Amino acid sequence: MSQLFLNGSKTPIGSTFAQEISFQYKFPIDPTTLNKWRKKISSEGFEDLFKSTIEAGIKTGTIKKTDFEKVNVDTTVQEKEISFPTDSKLYHKMRLKLVKESKKLGILLRRTYGKASKKSLIMQGRYRHARQMKRAAKEVRSLRVMMGRVLRDLARKTKGSERSEKLQKLLDHGEKLFKQKRTDKNKIYSLHCPEVECIAKGKAHKKYEFGCKVGFATSSSGNFVIGAKAFHGNPFDGHTLRESLEQCSRLMPVGAKILDVFVDRGYKGHGVTEFSVHLDQKKKKNETKTFRKWLRRRSAIEPLIGHMKNDGGPKRNHLLGKQGDQINALMMAIGFNLRKIQGSFCLEFLAPTLTLISA
Repeated sequence: MSQLFLNGSKTPIGSTFAQEISFQYKFPIDPTTLNKWRKKISSEGFEDLFKSTIEAGIKTGTIKKTDFEKVNVDTTVQEKEISFPTDSKLYHKMRLKLVKESKKLGILLRRTYGKASKKSLIMQGRYRHARQMKRAAKEVRSLRVMMGRVLRDLARKTKGSERSEKLQKLLDHGEKLFKQKRTDKNKIYSLHCPEVECIAKGKAHKKYEFGCKVGFATSSSGNFVIGAKAFHGNPFDGHTLRESLEQCSRLMPVGAKILDVFVDRGYKGHGVTEFSVHLDQKKKKNETKTFRKWLRRRSAIEPLIGHMKNDGGPKRNHLLGKQGDQINALMMAIGFNLRKIQGSFCLEFLAPTLTLISA
């Protein structure tokens, strides 16, 4: 294979970046290494990395300390990488997990319902496609009954013995799944990610999103991300404002201070008195022209959230657990700030060329 060289030297281009002398078909590291590294430094370590990007932004002139005086805050849904949850799929998958765990422990179940459960899962999909909802509902009930029988059988045969943490957790989730109803809160929507919540943000094209709520804070001038925090339990937007602003105050450089916070009407009733919080409401008589300009700047955070979701990689969160939600939110903010700093460098180098072209 022919090699590309830098400036006529004998050093291949690939070796300049990855210390390789030929094209490689394998990843430079194993994905497990990254997983272990994320767990080791945890969300606190990623918060320190996030703080470093803010400091780098100040050193490079991408953002000024005075830009921290006016801040925009908003929330969005960080979707988890799960399939759309339906009762039939959850019952079938839970039964499979229970049967698999019983085989590992050497427990002989009365019946595993392998073929019957699979057939019911297929038939309920066919009935729904044909708009035969009563027949589909009957198959879903059958899946629930089969899952419940396996669950009770495994619980009986492990009663009195010392259960492992994994088995006990599986039985608890199965019991909760078997009993949960349509109108219940804190339902299980995913077996491998039980922390997933169903959040409705009023979008016409996507009525429900499954994941967790994330609060972002950006500088009104400069559009630099200065806060990113994941919230579980689907809290009201106003109840997340205090924690978001506390994180911003903790990460800001010495000498910077938040004076005004601009939010949308979803934050009404926030209860924050430490900062001057302004809701995006209709124009009042005593409002100045300058203040109204900053209030209109609140909407600048909306496209920033879209860029953080789409430009930095996959739209959904692939990291496991609540800790993974926190890390993914911080990683989106870190990536956006780094791209912002990189863009300022490019503009600085291209400024003389653009001046000549315009002249």
